[in-house]
Amino acid sequence: MARKFLYFIAILIIVALAAMFLLRIYWDDLAEIAYVPRTEFVEQQPLETNAYQDPAMWLSRPGIGLDDAARWQPAMQGEGRRLPGSDDPEQDFAVFFIHPTSYLDSANWNAPLDDEQSQRIARIYVRGMASPFNRASEIWAPRYRQATFGAFLTDSAEARRAIDAAYDDVKQAFDFFVASVDEDVPIVLAGHSQGTLHLLRLLREDLANSPLAGRIAAIYAVGWPISAEHDLPALGFPACATPSQAGCIMSWSTFAEPADPARVIDAYRNSPGFDGEMRGESPILCTNPLTGGIGGEAPAEANLGTLIPNLDYTTGELVPGAVPARCNELGLLLIGDPPEVGSAVLPGNNYHVYDIPLFWENVKQDVAKRVEAWAARP
Repeated sequence: MARKFLYFIAILIIVALAAMFLLRIYWDDLAEIAYVPRTEFVEQQPLETNAYQDPAMWLSRPGIGLDDAARWQPAMQGEGRRLPGSDDPEQDFAVFFIHPTSYLDSANWNAPLDDEQSQRIARIYVRGMASPFNRASEIWAPRYRQATFGAFLTDSAEARRAIDAAYDDVKQAFDFFVASVDEDVPIVLAGHSQGTLHLLRLLREDLANSPLAGRIAAIYAVGWPISAEHDLPALGFPACATPSQAGCIMSWSTFAEPADPARVIDAYRNSPGFDGEMRGESPILCTNPLTGGIGGEAPAEANLGTLIPNLDYTTGELVPGAVPARCNELGLLLIGDPPEVGSAVLPGNNYHVYDIPLFWENVKQDVAKRVEAWAARP
């Protein structure tokens, strides 16, 4: 009996290893089958011109009180629960934050605004990723008809139309945001993943060389690769070279080690940059959130607080000294051994979902310095 049991366990191990091997080889194909819609693209009707006057169209904005996802604040490990803004002085600046993809359904190319599951996940993202900007006098994070996850797994015309439709909502929300914020208030722009893709389009199509550009105190374009050679010049803003620089871009994509970024790098190299040239071997822009500058490395001791979520991501606590950070030669941000921060790690030790939470407290300190630097400019 014991021998049969051991044989059974051995067979289970072999099956599990084989499944993992096949998953690594065929991940792209399996993901495309599971997530790319097979339906025709449905043209998204424009929102009403006053749609974003409705507070219900925002996950975060002034005046929505306890329902404001971005105003949540975690406690430091070992301390009691932190009240929103209780230990940090408020600064006079406004944040526009674009959340990442939270719609995984293949039934539609664009997420319906009344889809409960995607809206629940979007609130979790805003709570974990926009909350480091809590010293701001205003945080605005719009709901929008985001492109589904599968739209980023194919080069089809339907996928491009879905992404364009999502951007149209973001642009409309941004225009309302600008019209609602006092003209002398500095602006911080932030996004992650799909949110960053839309943010980059905003920069190059609407903000670069515009009068509004002078009000931008900082830009956090996280979780989407930016070519320092083929993309950055078109954005109208430089990369952040020092932690005291204002009007600049912070950008990084996080992997633990050993990192296997092959899928990310292949997609990046085989795509055209904003100048029309292929990105190819050009390095990805990597600003280090622990140093506030381009490239370099910092030990775990420099990490002032990583947001470690609970199992259902409804809350979490800050743990100092949890992970280091260094930019490698490809332009990826490496954090050493895989930290235990949750179950949403992607294949290849890709910590994409945790790009901002890994450096939560440092991002909070970073934006405060850049707003101060903006205010001190002549």
